[in-house]
Amino acid sequence: MQNSTRLAAVDLGSNSYRLEIGRIEHGQFYRTEYLKETVRQGSGLDDNRNLTLPAMQRGWDCLARFGERLAGFTEGEVCAVATQTLREARNRDEFLAIGMQKLGFPIDVISGREEARLIYQGVAQALPRTQERRLVIDIGGRSTEIILGQGREPLQMESYRVGSIAWSMRYFADGLFTRRAFQTAEIAAKAVLDEALTLYPPDQWDIAYGSAGTINAVADVLVAAGWPAGTVTREGLDWLQDKLLAAQSTDRLRLAGMRDDRKPIIGGGLSVLRALFDLLGIERLEQASGGLRHGLLQDMLGAGQQQHTDLRDHAVERLAAKFGADPVHGNRVGRIANALFIQIAAGSAVQERVSRKLTWAAQLHEIGGHISHSDYHKHGAYILDNTDVMGFALTELHKLSLLVLGHRGKLRKLDTDFEDQLFIQQLLTLRLAVALCHARRDPDLTSVSLRQDARNVRQFVLTVGSDWARLFPQSAYLLNEECVAWQKTPWSLRVVED
Repeated sequence: MQNSTRLAAVDLGSNSYRLEIGRIEHGQFYRTEYLKETVRQGSGLDDNRNLTLPAMQRGWDCLARFGERLAGFTEGEVCAVATQTLREARNRDEFLAIGMQKLGFPIDVISGREEARLIYQGVAQALPRTQERRLVIDIGGRSTEIILGQGREPLQMESYRVGSIAWSMRYFADGLFTRRAFQTAEIAAKAVLDEALTLYPPDQWDIAYGSAGTINAVADVLVAAGWPAGTVTREGLDWLQDKLLAAQSTDRLRLAGMRDDRKPIIGGGLSVLRALFDLLGIERLEQASGGLRHGLLQDMLGAGQQQHTDLRDHAVERLAAKFGADPVHGNRVGRIANALFIQIAAGSAVQERVSRKLTWAAQLHEIGGHISHSDYHKHGAYILDNTDVMGFALTELHKLSLLVLGHRGKLRKLDTDFEDQLFIQQLLTLRLAVALCHARRDPDLTSVSLRQDARNVRQFVLTVGSDWARLFPQSAYLLNEECVAWQKTPWSLRVVED
């Protein structure tokens, strides 16, 4: 990342898709191009929470256009993330499989709290380096992120399932603006956001900032009507609501500064914003220029990437400690797994990144132990699939959950792609490390080596010394069981004596 002279961030939001491209000079990012398309994917979830084909097609078409612009970029220069709509969509894998082909780069679905962290990071980088206590709000299409932080450090992050598209579809579905509809929408928003008053009381922050989407749309209209630039006030929100009520419907709405694509969702967005003003005692909201994609870019920059890596390391340590996993044994398994992984993945361009994930999986492989002794791997996988771990995308956590689920027992239980060689290498070396560390002490690997068969890359060969099986009979038995387990997959493992 440090050697790159350009970076690009792609934000697959519920309302709009955004692409920001820029150059790096002296460690700083400078925008050179910004593309935004209103995809309105958040309105394309059916009653079963599946994306409809038209909603998917709108997304694919946009990603194809972005992909053409990103031709020539390398994977390390592009970061793409998706937010609430794809967090909810049950058929997101179907959308992402084609979407990543169209874009030409991986797309990570991030958790709500990870989205909140990135939003705060993006907002903070555009503000002066002070120690003021900041409340940051981002109202998106299907979720609202609220963050409490000081300076550059986010301290409290939450994501709530309330947004401009969701609330407009629910309370302004017919496109009519009535006082009753606004009252109902605000009451409903407060019900969802109620706990925010406990987490973000007025005495805990000095200045409130608003980022992206709804807040920018409201601010644009207010400025066009002569209100002070850069701020949103209670009086301004009252004025805007009166204008919507006077118009009575989206079809009749004529307001300077309001784009046509914002009209169908302004009712829901305004309701949520007014609810937050009331609930949190906000009198004045400062408009922030940074947002999610700027947080992504900060992570991609050299120092930011190191900070991001450290964040994930610490998050894994905290999660392991929370569920009582033995850190000494987790690190031991990680060391052995990586020692074996290096032997079969040496020279791979992604070796370091994949190796780090293997280490995390080893540190977390026993987190389900306090729930069940016999099925701890299943419970550990469930925990990873159903928790927020700071710094991780949901797709990353799912891969870790598959490694935790698959580190012991039958392999066919894994709902995974057995054609993914890097994942298979990770899984095999993790399983071998767990078996070799069965006595919870460092195993003797002086006469043990692992390779892939030169003539059959789907076959792994573990070579041990001629006297190894006699010296370590339990380990030899476990390795034999491992060979049997792999026979029921497209891959195989052989143990041979040297």
